[in-house]
Amino acid sequence: MSKTPAPSPGDAAPPPAPSPARQRRKAERPQELLDAALAQFVSKGLAATRMDDVARQAGVSKGTLYLYYPSKDELFKAVVRNSVVTVLTEGSDIVGRFEGPTSELLHILMHTWWSRIGSSKVSGIFKLVVADVGNMPELAQFYLDEVITPTHQLLSRAVARGVARGEFRPINVMAVVQSMMAAAQFLMLYPYCAGSAPNNPFPLDADAFMKTQIELLLHGLEVRKPADARPAKGQA
Repeated sequence: MSKTPAPSPGDAAPPPAPSPARQRRKAERPQELLDAALAQFVSKGLAATRMDDVARQAGVSKGTLYLYYPSKDELFKAVVRNSVVTVLTEGSDIVGRFEGPTSELLHILMHTWWSRIGSSKVSGIFKLVVADVGNMPELAQFYLDEVITPTHQLLSRAVARGVARGEFRPINVMAVVQSMMAAAQFLMLYPYCAGSAPNNPFPLDADAFMKTQIELLLHGLEVRKPADARPAKGQA
């Protein structure tokens, strides 16, 4: 019976297979880097954040960070795409699949935005845009192209859907969308302004604010039913 020859001293041993834990950590690393970057951007501002700070918070070398994201601008873009653009994509899918009344659709879109962005640390991105990105033309254009424009398109589809179905009266869709976005921006900015003061006499109840804004919007949009019409002069 033949025997398997023993390996000669010159034969190289095959490299050990990476452990499942190491493979899992490598797969999770991009998200860990984005989480660290978001935390640094929100706490320090975009201009003041250094790549070294992000790498240190993520527990990796700066070289590893640059391997994934070659510049701070690219890192910021990745953070926005990961935390904001994905929510817009989800919202677009909701609009495409939804079959109920448009008033209910607007409620769903608003509460999805609030739970995923407005009430989370992701809302700090808007503060960055106001404070820093306005002075950075390339990033300002990026934010316009990948956040503001898709948001306009998403909400316009929803409002136009209501008009087409006869649920909303004919109206300037763009003006409605801008009104909705203004309310969302107020919600995100308020905590960074008077809302964070220790003795603020006007604390913000975000849920009540959103409910009120949606009700006001719908009362302005919805077609009046005959029972809602005021009686003509001379009629009881």
